[in-house]
Amino acid sequence: EVQVLESGGGSVQAGGSLTLSCAAGEYFACLSPVSWYRQAPGKEREFVSSIEEGTGTKYADSVKGRFAIRRENAEKTVYLQMNSLTPEDTAMYYCKVVWFCPGWWSGSIFWGQGTQVTVSS
Repeated sequence: EVQVLESGGGSVQAGGSLTLSCAAGEYFACLSPVSWYRQAPGKEREFVSSIEEGTGTKYADSVKGRFAIRRENAEKTVYLQMNSLTPEDTAMYYCKVVWFCPGWWSGSIFWGQGTQVTVSS
């Protein structure tokens, strides 16, 4: 099974920035797209951003212009740079990866345990 590890969450004031990391180790080359989702208390999990080899990036309307996703293959990590944070961005942030290489796991989806982001006003 692919181990997905998020990090970088924390508590910031409104207007601040955080960078989240999603690391998936030795299988990283077979993982695409890599997506970020978030879930606030009492709400459904929602899409935030994704990056896919050969296709590019996508963002939820609520984060366009403030968040930026990038993939660093040498580091086997996907980063989510979050700027101009607001209290509405407070949530648990999850990384989702899809195995695209041929084989037993082709099409399989793996999630991390999440990293908490709290933005105070």
